[in-house]
Amino acid sequence: MDTKGQPNTREFSVRRVDQASATMVSDVVAVEEPLERRLVYWFKDAPAVQSLGLTMRTPGHDRELMVGSLLAEGIIRERSDLIEVRHLGAPPSNEILAELAKHVDAEGWRLARASYVNSSCGVCGKRTLDSIVRASNPALEPGVTVDSRVLSMLPGHLIRFQDAFSKTGGLHAAALASTSGAILQVFEDVGRHNALDKLLGWCVLNDCVPLDKNIVFLSSRSSFELVQKVLVAGGNMIATVGAPSSLAIETERA
Repeated sequence: MDTKGQPNTREFSVRRVDQASATMVSDVVAVEEPLERRLVYWFKDAPAVQSLGLTMRTPGHDRELMVGSLLAEGIIRERSDLIEVRHLGAPPSNEILAELAKHVDAEGWRLARASYVNSSCGVCGKRTLDSIVRASNPALEPGVTVDSRVLSMLPGHLIRFQDAFSKTGGLHAAALASTSGAILQVFEDVGRHNALDKLLGWCVLNDCVPLDKNIVFLSSRSSFELVQKVLVAGGNMIATVGAPSSLAIETERA
């Protein structure tokens, strides 16, 4: 169970096969369920509702997931941009709604998002990279330095906090760490993007952004989307267990 009391693992009876035999065993796997996300924002003093679609996630910490996705999309910047975030319907619920403060220009974001999607033929290098640079916090201040020995110790530190992964082997983790290597907060999810969104949402709700004094450490590979999310949160450093993609490197350099 996670800290919100929702199960993030389930047991299944499975047939395990090796070279010599097949046996029926009980196996623990990660839970994956859809989450319907809705946004209430204000346009010309009238409330409007925007569906943000479905995301497949591991249940638990849905508020953090919602808030983190709003930050990553560039809709909000800080806690004061939110009025409330709540589930819809009786628990356990797979629907969540966030209401924005009146000063947030969600209509401008919505139109820009639609224009970008319509003008793009898939996700391609330069257009995507230009969009990321425009959406991210400008001119991050340098100054965060980390000893290489700290980075080499982070995987060992993180695994002690990966309760569901230790049972299933099927969950990604996103952690906030200090420059000395202390793990400050960890979230797990079947989706690596979701795990990071949960972490970023927690940081927003606890007034911990920008993340310019910490390390964001991920158990996954590094793709440009993950780099983008950390940039939007004001982060200076991201480290991952897996290899980076070409666009992740280009985004970081830009």
